[in-house]
Amino acid sequence: MASEEIISDSRPQHQTIFDGAPRKYFSLTTFNGHPVAKHIQHGTETACRVYLPKDTRCTREIVENMPAYRNWLSQLLQNLALQQNPNHVFHENPYQLRSVDLQAPTWFASGPPPGRLGFLKAQCTVEADRLDDGKKRWLPGAVFLRGGSVGILIIIQPYDGEKEEQQKLEEGQEPELFAVLTIQPRIATGSLAFAELPAGMLDDSGDFGGKAGEEIKEEVGITVNQSELFNMSEAAVQDMHQRPSTAPTHDGDAFRERVQDSMYPSPGGCDEFLPLMLLQKRMSRDELEDLQARTTGLRDQGEVITLKVVPFKTLHREGGRDAKCLAALGLYENLKREGGILPDMPSKPDEGTKRRRSRHG
Repeated sequence: MASEEIISDSRPQHQTIFDGAPRKYFSLTTFNGHPVAKHIQHGTETACRVYLPKDTRCTREIVENMPAYRNWLSQLLQNLALQQNPNHVFHENPYQLRSVDLQAPTWFASGPPPGRLGFLKAQCTVEADRLDDGKKRWLPGAVFLRGGSVGILIIIQPYDGEKEEQQKLEEGQEPELFAVLTIQPRIATGSLAFAELPAGMLDDSGDFGGKAGEEIKEEVGITVNQSELFNMSEAAVQDMHQRPSTAPTHDGDAFRERVQDSMYPSPGGCDEFLPLMLLQKRMSRDELEDLQARTTGLRDQGEVITLKVVPFKTLHREGGRDAKCLAALGLYENLKREGGILPDMPSKPDEGTKRRRSRHG
């Protein structure tokens, strides 16, 4: 986003002593078209304050153009505004965003100096004006801002030739299925060999399928068309609306919260959401063997990835420490049980697909 497209109000920055150190802050009254409700503090109506990190590189412009921050704050403000509805469960004593303390910026090397703002912590004060039983009403407000990611469940069925496939069909054999995991260092887990589904961070385009295709190519080494990808998360929850209402609602009722049609792996402290995609492929056994132990990843981004192909029936064990894996597996099994939702497994490998040279080691 260009610098002239700052999306919140343009009130000047100020400096104060906050948390024991000089900190810049600005008053926020609107953000991305959403009003920020004022609150009463010491008998005076006061606007929300946003405190910038101590890192001088982290300017207001850079923060407000960070996709994770922009999307999270827009969503929060939109859902807080729903409290104005008389049927909202918190209408009588609404919660208000009173301050946002931005901390611990993490920079990615990509982009012009000082780089791209990748991660950020926000410590928010969210309170209601009226006391309950003499106590202040508040909500926990620590948020690790990292934005959305995409996880991909890859299911592969070996293809043994037309004659063999027909024989299996006549004999009523169950399909032999495999899944693909990535093995890579994950310092947050204290592991140098963590098994998980292929995944990657989303950009701000909203093109989940395109990003999933990029990650499959980078992490697994196969090229796919977007038409081959199926968004299981969207299929499961797109019609399941979150309505904070005390009154009966109908499917056409617009009184609903804005949240992503995705899995939130840690909603108590992180904004990350993951649309879970499905890719089903047919491969020769040589191609399937070629995937096993292939090394992939972008070395200039610190990725050192080894692939592991596992029987689908043991995926819940092989990837049982990975939330993406368990969630994707649960979605797949339940959508399959409902019937008529998941796409069919292809009948044969893509025509024209060439065997890739192995990159073992």
